[in-house]
Amino acid sequence: AGHICIFLPKFHCEINFIEYFWGVVKHYLREHCDYTFDTLRENMPKALRSVSVELIRKWEHRAWRFIDAYTEGLGAREAQKKVEEFSSRRYKSHRRVPKQLAQAMDIA
Repeated sequence: AGHICIFLPKFHCEINFIEYFWGVVKHYLREHCDYTFDTLRENMPKALRSVSVELIRKWEHRAWRFIDAYTEGLGAREAQKKVEEFSSRRYKSHRRVPKQLAQAMDIA
């Protein structure tokens, strides 16, 4: 009926971006809930809508980076380091270069 079934390996939540989605949904619910069932029922649709398509696409790209790293034969730690190379958190500002990098460039 036009559906695609994707089988993912067990115990590798980093390549299953639905795990990231549910993590954000659960975080939203914890922040906006008084721990009653009625409030949970009311907030669940809001929590599901709170996750943007852009964020889901970022998770998909991250998952593919992990898949590529595992395809290269890297272990979990090495794959994590390789994926972190693409992280936007490496630099705190696009106008500054980290001190260690600046020092390394001065040496060369």
